[in-house]
Amino acid sequence: MKCEKMQAKVLEGKTALVTGASRGIGRAIALALGAAGAAVAVTDLLVEDANYDNQRLSTYSPLAGHFSQKGEIKTIATAKEIIVMGSKSCAKKMDVSNFEEVGTVVREVEEELGPIDILVNNAAVMDNFGKFEEQDPEKWERDLKVNLTGSFNCTSVVWKSMKNKRWGRIINVSSIAGLMGAWLQPSYGATKAGIVGLTKSLAIEGGRHGITVNAVCPGFIATEAVKLYDDKMVERIEKRTALRRMGTPEEVAQVAVFLASEAASYITGAAIPVTGGIDLLIT
Repeated sequence: MKCEKMQAKVLEGKTALVTGASRGIGRAIALALGAAGAAVAVTDLLVEDANYDNQRLSTYSPLAGHFSQKGEIKTIATAKEIIVMGSKSCAKKMDVSNFEEVGTVVREVEEELGPIDILVNNAAVMDNFGKFEEQDPEKWERDLKVNLTGSFNCTSVVWKSMKNKRWGRIINVSSIAGLMGAWLQPSYGATKAGIVGLTKSLAIEGGRHGITVNAVCPGFIATEAVKLYDDKMVERIEKRTALRRMGTPEEVAQVAVFLASEAASYITGAAIPVTGGIDLLIT
């Protein structure tokens, strides 16, 4: 069922910004927020009409390089889909690890769509695999800058406005790896755990200003990246999951819409697993 048929216009009159929204969970969240009536800024490091040095991009992030070369970037396309739904939208290239660039893009979005009411910190890299002793310090720093500092940067830029309005929704996309750890992904597990800590700390401070801050912790979701796994790995994952299947990006997106709505007005500081029960250690 299409997102627009699933959601009432519970976010009409609100403006949202979603990072890492060219594909996967970020794209699904952007579409779901638009279907719920919000004006949505769709942001990503990759945008269809931009020129990239694919070799340099692949060195920085093999997954980003792969999707860029395959033409599987849908930043502008997602904004267009939201407009077709009847909500306002714009697409912006934004590197969340660059504080100045985040500030510039947010100002542009506010001029086009209005002040940010809902921030979804979704942008992340997850292609740094290897045992701890094999970890590259440069990749460790990259993961910190994108996965954790990126959320700090984006939140910092919208925080004052939300305080002044005495209303805001910040939704941080962590991972079940942030709660359980991650095999052969120490930097990913560490940064996603950091997101949970940041969420809870901001929830304490933001509560007195009408800002709720929550984290969504997906398990294995059938995104474009996860679909690159081999069949045997997929089978192992599904056998470990209580529901015996991977989740869909849309199932994560519906949790984000709920947290952004007035229905979740008394929920803050939560880290909500959306895992199909893989964290129950089913065998």
